[in-house]
Amino acid sequence: MAKRILLVDDERDLVFYTKLFLEEQGYEVLTAYDGAQALEVLEEERPDLIILDVVMPRVSGWDVMRELREDPEKADIPILMLTARAEDADKARGWELGVTWYQTKPFELDELAMIVERILASVEDQDSDQFGS
Repeated sequence: MAKRILLVDDERDLVFYTKLFLEEQGYEVLTAYDGAQALEVLEEERPDLIILDVVMPRVSGWDVMRELREDPEKADIPILMLTARAEDADKARGWELGVTWYQTKPFELDELAMIVERILASVEDQDSDQFGS
């Protein structure tokens, strides 16, 4: 079964092309265009990974992360922060909130695919360790 990714960004072109690329890599991709929409999707779906922008209308990526990390049922979903916010203070805030990986824009799609693959493989390794396989 294909791994599911929730891609959240207010840049619609970025979402469109990144979604196409990730689907070509074999992933199922859900999309949201702001933090509020992402939280709505997460009420119904549990993706294997969330790719999340920081600066978005209505609800920021920071607020989405905070809400997810406080929810015991969603706290363990890995989050790849994908943002133009490249200042050290922003990166530190992301790590403090519990991002799995912090990647700045612009980015290469091949690099994104490698990061996604590593995050998902790491989660699988943790799951198999947990169950003694």
